[in-house]
Amino acid sequence: MKNHITTERKSDREMIVTRGFDAPVHIVFEPWTKPELFRQWWVPKSYGLSLLSCEMDVRVGGRYRLEFRHPAAEQPMAFFGTYTDVITNACIAWTNEESESGAVTTVTFEERGGKTHLIIHDLYPSKDALDSEISSGASAGMGETLDQLETFIVTIMKFI
Repeated sequence: MKNHITTERKSDREMIVTRGFDAPVHIVFEPWTKPELFRQWWVPKSYGLSLLSCEMDVRVGGRYRLEFRHPAAEQPMAFFGTYTDVITNACIAWTNEESESGAVTTVTFEERGGKTHLIIHDLYPSKDALDSEISSGASAGMGETLDQLETFIVTIMKFI
């Protein structure tokens, strides 16, 4: 059964993405917290990006840094920030500090009958920042990224 993804602009500054996974919450949560797992599914393959480095200290006050390369870019791109909330199997929140228009992202994990309902909430500092994110196409890859997470989860569930 294919899990449906929804993307909805909730306000001038908020974007919400929801998706279900046919796996218990602890199986869906873990790949968000361990760099060796995260790097296996995060980058949308169709974007042509390579994940060069992935540093994650997933705890309140911990930092992350992701560095990407694209064949058309002269220099790598870095995304980084600070974890502001981490509740095992329930919630991870972080800042996106690479620009002044970076969102605060909160991912919640809700277990429902052995399956996981995932909600990604991005809160941008302004309407213009969210408008820019949407018009650049940068946010369009989340569906593909979450499909890759599902494929990864299906693969690891075969071994547990």
